[in-house]
Amino acid sequence: MGMDFSTLRTLISRYCAGEENCVDTRTVYIAHKEPPPGAEAFIQQRFPDNRIVSSKYTFWNFIPKNMFEQFRRVANFYFLIIFLVQLIIDTPTSPVTSGLPLFFVIIVTAIKQGYEDWLRHKADKAVNQCLVQVVQHGKLSCKPSRKLTVGDVVYVKEDESFPCDLILLSSSRDDGTCYVTTASLDGESSHKTYHAVQDTKAYKTEEEVNCIHATIDCEQPQPDLYKFRGNINIYMGNEPVSRSLASQNLLLRGATLKNTEYIYGVAIYTGMETKMALNYQSKSQKRSAVEKSMNAYLVVYLCILISKAVINTALKYVWQADPNRDEPWYNEKTESERQRHVLIRAFTDFLAFMVLFNYIIPVSMYVTVEMQKFLGSYFIMWDDEMFDEELGERAVVNTSDLNEELGQVEYIFTDKTGTLTENNMEFIECCVDGNVYVPHIICNGQVMPGAAGIDMIDTSPGPEAREREELFFRALCLCHTVQVKEEETVDGIKHGIHQGKSSSFYISSSPDEVALVEGMKRLGFTYLRLKDGQMEILNREDEIERFELLEVLTFDSVRRRMSVIVRSSTGELYLFCKGADSSIFPRVVSGKVEQVKARVERNAVEGLRTLCVAYRRLSPEQYEQVCHLLTRAKLEFQDQDKLVAEAYDLIERDLILLGATAVEDRLQEKAADTIESLHKAGMKVWVLTGDKMETAAATCYASKLFRRSTQILELTTKRTEEQSLHDVLFELSRTVLRHYGTMPRDASSGLSSEYTDYGLIIDGATLSAVMRPSQEDSNSGNYKEIFLEICRNCSAVLCCRMAPLQKAQIVKMIKSSKEHPITLAIGDGANDVSMILEAHVGIGIMGKEGRQAVRNSDYAIPKFKHLKKMLLVHGHYYYIRISELVQYFFYKNVCFIFPQFLYQFFCGFSQQPLYDTAYLTLYNISFTSLPILLYSLMEQHINMDILKKEPTLYRDIAKNSLLTWPIFIYWTVLGVYDAIVMFFGAYFLFDNTTFTSNGQLMTTNTQMMFGNWTFGTLVFTVLVFTVTLKLALDTHYWTWINHFVIWGSLVFFVVFSLLWGGIIWPFLNYQRMYYVFMQMLSSGPAWLSIILLITASLLPDVVKKVFWRALWPTTTERIQSADKLYKGQLSEFTPLAALHPPPRAGDPQRGSATQRNPRRCDTPNKKIMFTRWQRAPNYRTFAPLLRFTDGSRHPRPGNAYNGAGPETSV
Repeated sequence: MGMDFSTLRTLISRYCAGEENCVDTRTVYIAHKEPPPGAEAFIQQRFPDNRIVSSKYTFWNFIPKNMFEQFRRVANFYFLIIFLVQLIIDTPTSPVTSGLPLFFVIIVTAIKQGYEDWLRHKADKAVNQCLVQVVQHGKLSCKPSRKLTVGDVVYVKEDESFPCDLILLSSSRDDGTCYVTTASLDGESSHKTYHAVQDTKAYKTEEEVNCIHATIDCEQPQPDLYKFRGNINIYMGNEPVSRSLASQNLLLRGATLKNTEYIYGVAIYTGMETKMALNYQSKSQKRSAVEKSMNAYLVVYLCILISKAVINTALKYVWQADPNRDEPWYNEKTESERQRHVLIRAFTDFLAFMVLFNYIIPVSMYVTVEMQKFLGSYFIMWDDEMFDEELGERAVVNTSDLNEELGQVEYIFTDKTGTLTENNMEFIECCVDGNVYVPHIICNGQVMPGAAGIDMIDTSPGPEAREREELFFRALCLCHTVQVKEEETVDGIKHGIHQGKSSSFYISSSPDEVALVEGMKRLGFTYLRLKDGQMEILNREDEIERFELLEVLTFDSVRRRMSVIVRSSTGELYLFCKGADSSIFPRVVSGKVEQVKARVERNAVEGLRTLCVAYRRLSPEQYEQVCHLLTRAKLEFQDQDKLVAEAYDLIERDLILLGATAVEDRLQEKAADTIESLHKAGMKVWVLTGDKMETAAATCYASKLFRRSTQILELTTKRTEEQSLHDVLFELSRTVLRHYGTMPRDASSGLSSEYTDYGLIIDGATLSAVMRPSQEDSNSGNYKEIFLEICRNCSAVLCCRMAPLQKAQIVKMIKSSKEHPITLAIGDGANDVSMILEAHVGIGIMGKEGRQAVRNSDYAIPKFKHLKKMLLVHGHYYYIRISELVQYFFYKNVCFIFPQFLYQFFCGFSQQPLYDTAYLTLYNISFTSLPILLYSLMEQHINMDILKKEPTLYRDIAKNSLLTWPIFIYWTVLGVYDAIVMFFGAYFLFDNTTFTSNGQLMTTNTQMMFGNWTFGTLVFTVLVFTVTLKLALDTHYWTWINHFVIWGSLVFFVVFSLLWGGIIWPFLNYQRMYYVFMQMLSSGPAWLSIILLITASLLPDVVKKVFWRALWPTTTERIQSADKLYKGQLSEFTPLAALHPPPRAGDPQRGSATQRNPRRCDTPNKKIMFTRWQRAPNYRTFAPLLRFTDGSRHPRPGNAYNGAGPETSV
């Protein structure tokens, strides 16, 4: 009975495990073996299989689910109702006029979405069918990945990805370690070390692994990649041996095994319960801001439609109050019609009027928008400037629904590794006691050939200096965690260490370490290998030196340094330490500190990543104390991290400074230029990375995310340990609001020198505290709002040590803030998928970290630099185009249907159509559709070179500025005006008794020819010509295709009208349009009236534009005028800054950035550089060093400091 309750409890806890506050465990039986009798109760738990599902639909739910999603659109649902009404009751128009366009849109959209989901199914199937090797009964057998279950023992070979989350049991290495890259998870492509369970690491074969009898108790699946706790119970005798498990024992799905021949691991989380899957966001359908505006306008027009139908229905019954009008002799009612209740008749009439006027709702607009987006996406894919020859890849459009959203982006969230950087470190130089060493240029104080022009500080070292120089080189060859891979080629690339030696290459958890070791190799000291606890070095004389590795004091982001303790072949004990300058200098007691400090500060200003190197000789007694301290700290389980940190602090003291190094992390080509252009365009760029703070901050300076004048605000774990989170937040808030309290927020993205430029750095742990504040703190409720206020007033934000789900939470927080800005997320790894799916627009980069980001993104580009053209050119164009398309469609439909409304006042509200059925059907499909479709694909209101050269033009279209209510009302009023001119112009023409045909006064017979269909045809002719010429007047970019389509559409209308009325069509029951169009054109006054009415309709809009451009021109209009003046060569010959409007009084945003502040490429008359050390965080590379002659010699007050960026050549 007890077992039944236990099973019930387990099942309940399993289904409740998703709750945040529910902490539960699962028991995993390795190889599905039951524990020995009496050990513990065997409870077989049910876990999901290893199937991964990223698709949205299944074969069975595609039609109902897709139809539900499509009919959630207001327009689709409305036209479905209209279509059903036309089927049910007798209406003035055919159901075909509403049904055909509706079903065309539904079918095309369903096919497109179905195809996209089929691709996702295909990708899922490829992953789920991948074969995995599993140990069963002491032998290896293969099974599809989807059939893996919790408890299976999996065999993984080198360069293979882990199929699920595994606990490492053993590896091919004697010490039970393996090396893994987690690039697809956290963006770090470096090698990380994982450890096997101590008691199982000796099992190397399938038979031995099959003998393991153990159970694992661990927590239920959690999305945090860096946290895991559990324990393993190994049954080796009477009593089970229990060992704790941590994140260093857990191999995550998606990570790749490196530099290890094979491993055995037991599956503990499978399928959608793996940490990678838990960090995926569900893929939801994204809606653009333009589509939301369209839906809002649609609701307005729907209200207008209903009011029209209500007014006409009411007036109809007022009109029919006279019996002679209600039932004239030529239209007597049937008996059933007389007996029908008046409310039923009124409702039927109301529906008939709704159908008659329903063309004011442009169903064809949705068809045209779908076609524009679909065809427009090919222009992005065909763009040769976005083709990368190195990768052989072009831009890819996965979702064409968001083309115009690229022109509305306000916040950009970018990954760092592989997105901003190439993750390719290069050793630049090192400095030993003031002597500079540049590989292959300056070595041992001698200037090598080809060193001309190199900026150096160097003196010829004496014998003592030479000894310290070699000690420095040895320190860098020993103080690291680099492994050597003895293999000839990897991915087709040869890696050599030393001429004449076996071909090898270095791998490490930090790319910096590899760069430093390779730099030492180029300076004559080569690290060979770690073998049997001995580190081997090849010195300049080709002699092998051996050092016994005794202890490794690993690097962490709090200490910002690492150390090793080694014993030389002569028995001397050394502690070598390297780390950030701010963590090394306070611990140094001797050495040439000032000379090294000066060089470090100079390199920091140039944007290089710097490290300082120091050492200390240890006596045997001191080493014994060190061993005792470390052993005692590592045996503690409660406060192990704290005790180890205290032990490290005691050991790493009284150091002697040797020198410093400088390493460059190569940015992607034009990454800094791209970020600078995005800043000028008014976008705020946030870097969200799982990398260390020091590394990320250095990249932000190098990429110009942080400028030299940027004042850094810190919101990190280290800071909140010194002060409470509450105090830190309010202090930061006071700092930024002191400068921005009276300033528009948008101005913070400018370059004006009058305002302090702030940058914020926050880490994942502090972000969690801000997002989920302590319930005990009564003041914590508004932490999130304060944090948002700080962020809004910062030009750039760096978030480091972010878990993938935290990246998505950041994006969601900004999305849901009160301004509701448009967000864009860009990344290259699986760890970026969540934020890519969360943002309004997701862009994947075709990097080296797999294709998960590309597959789940809306757009994919080869390199980060292509984002500039994607947004500033394609995004700008598509927003302009679709804005015109939407407004134009509503305008031309108002022009089309408002005369029909006016006509009811002259036909007794009889629901008589003004236009022929053919005209009703073809107006939006044929006569006026192609010109606006072509305009929306090809219009270029400004040359694309100008858009790239002048990013500030992007601000002119920000915040959906072309689809605001005032502009919408203007277009609607213009449509009503044109409709009134057309209708009453034709009406007064008909009312004139002097109207003649062929020079003769009309007789009764000829006047019958000029009846209601002629009147409607005249109005329709003026209508088609007016709306087409209106689009021609709005077109700036003319090609032969524009001319062909615009004038061809008018010719097609005339030819169709001649054929439709000039031939007796046998399939028509009646032909009311026979000879009507020809008869109308045979009249000279009809020709004159057409010309006059078209002119009268277009004239007010033309006059308004002329006056507006003359009196209040926008920047865009100034550039358009200048471009015409220079005949399209404006981008080559004209300084665009001169075309900006002058700054307005009290407006710091417009004009201030470009007129009061020098450009970055200008050279000032005088530059003063001086150095000064202060105890402030410098993120390993960037200390507050560089100041200009503006008098800013001291840091600004508050908690922040001025970090000197890499931009020294101004």
